[in-house]
Amino acid sequence: MMSSCMLIFFFICSHCQVSAITFQQSPPQIVEESTEVQIKCSHNDTSLLTMLWYQQRQDTMSMTLIGYGYGTSPPNYEGQFEEQFKLTREDTVKGALIVLKANPSTSAVYFCAASTHENTVTYNDPAYFGQGTKLTVLGKYFKPGINITAPTVQVLPPSPKEWENKDRNDNTKKNKTIVCVATGFYPDHVSVDWKIDRKNVTDGVATDSAALRKNESYIITSRLRVPFKYWFTLNKEFTCTVSFFNGTHNELYSDSVYGVEAKGVLTREKYLKITQNAKLSYAVLIFKSSIYGAFVVFLVWKLQSSAGKQKD
Repeated sequence: MMSSCMLIFFFICSHCQVSAITFQQSPPQIVEESTEVQIKCSHNDTSLLTMLWYQQRQDTMSMTLIGYGYGTSPPNYEGQFEEQFKLTREDTVKGALIVLKANPSTSAVYFCAASTHENTVTYNDPAYFGQGTKLTVLGKYFKPGINITAPTVQVLPPSPKEWENKDRNDNTKKNKTIVCVATGFYPDHVSVDWKIDRKNVTDGVATDSAALRKNESYIITSRLRVPFKYWFTLNKEFTCTVSFFNGTHNELYSDSVYGVEAKGVLTREKYLKITQNAKLSYAVLIFKSSIYGAFVVFLVWKLQSSAGKQKD
């Protein structure tokens, strides 16, 4: 059995690596209580003889080693996990984690990992991790097909208080925060993405690390920080899309807000519009002045001509 020191060692960044090794894990699963669940794992490196399995529960967000298998040797389990799980190995690169009798406490994300030796501390070998498989177990008071509920998505504009700029001479450096709130969904298989004018953005995005349980459903929030001039661009579109796994496939739910015209604030766009209007007004004024000047000259000439004729 691995020591706790070895478990900690696995999560030192230099030993939890992402490489050219390709992992394949089972997709997300939503199951009823007392169901037996199989989560499969495979990778493409035959030199990695050890396969390990970890559990990451939402209430702790830390990874816990379930057990591991080395080559064809019988698997080793950590503590109480031997009663809840079974590790199987088809060959060096293929294996599975079996949840013997699923219950709400086994709802978690399960990670498959691989390493060269079973004792990574001694051999100083890195461990490579798969993408994880999320498992949600419906409790007895939930009825499958009825209580799987899609999210309601709402995008909120920046707070008016955030519009108040202390430095009125330098508005270009201010940011605005747009908030996306997804509520009332179950289970918590969601991800959040943002778009500006229908183009994906990641800069300035901060999404909750996990959905928050609220009674019998979940809530998750995401924030998008945008430059001052973006929000004060009339009709600029900011869209939040929530991808929700309903037990069979992902469904998308979106909401949008739109940029507004700046009031009492001289943005670059507004400045250009004002200067363009000023140039046009000035050109019209010059044209009118020229017409008026020509008319005056013509009138003077006409009067002079009339005076000359009278003298004759």
